[in-house]
Amino acid sequence: MSWWGKFLGGAVGLSFGGPLGLLIGGILGHKFVDKPIQQGLGQGVDNELTQAAFFSATFSIMGHIAKADGRVSENEIAMARQIMDHMKLQGEQKQAAIDLFNQGKSSGFDLEGVLSQFKQVAGRRTTLLQMFLEIQLHAAYADGKMDTSERDIIFKIAHYLGFSSQHVEQLSALVRSSLGMGRNRYNFGQGETYKSDKDLLKEAYEMLGANAAMSDAEVKKTYRRLMNQHHPDKLVSKGLPEEMIQIATEKTQQIKAAYELIKDFRKKG
Repeated sequence: MSWWGKFLGGAVGLSFGGPLGLLIGGILGHKFVDKPIQQGLGQGVDNELTQAAFFSATFSIMGHIAKADGRVSENEIAMARQIMDHMKLQGEQKQAAIDLFNQGKSSGFDLEGVLSQFKQVAGRRTTLLQMFLEIQLHAAYADGKMDTSERDIIFKIAHYLGFSSQHVEQLSALVRSSLGMGRNRYNFGQGETYKSDKDLLKEAYEMLGANAAMSDAEVKKTYRRLMNQHHPDKLVSKGLPEEMIQIATEKTQQIKAAYELIKDFRKKG
């Protein structure tokens, strides 16, 4: 990938400086110029720079969340590795993701600095920031629950990225329902259990952030909004690393499946 080539060549790192520059320098062994990203630069930053920032922040903060409760569980490690495998990361790229995850687990990890700089790079690309938060929510729920320390970090991430507590709760419901519906690739250690039609319908509504009292038109509007927010091509154009396009694709498939399930139930009356 073009961004990864620049990443290895040092061109991306030289543009960073700050906490993200230190992360990149730590995994590649390059010496980077301390040239912090300037406030308000977001929309003018090269897409490759945004992709590198997303990649670096994603795996380092994922490691930080995994260590939040004092230990990194097998489920959390499996979740991180499966995301890497799902992205088809190999060789140096996969090792970079592992190293970033390990840096995030360290006691000196600068969460606030990384978040602040990532937000500056991403600018006003709200859908991109939302996808980043969703991935971190999957990390928090990797062992089937989110404990208090993980929750605190999630809300801190949301605050730095400009999301309200209500928005976090909505995204949490989406993530939990995607795990509950048994269609999510990162559902570890929970097994498959039989679900009644009532349970499936409840999870479908939760995934869409909708409810049974809504009209067909209102449910459709909610569905279209979510599909637009998770459109893979749009997310890549805004700075989602191309390796993560399959994650976005599967999310749209889940959303569509939930909507189709609701439509079928409503037709049956």
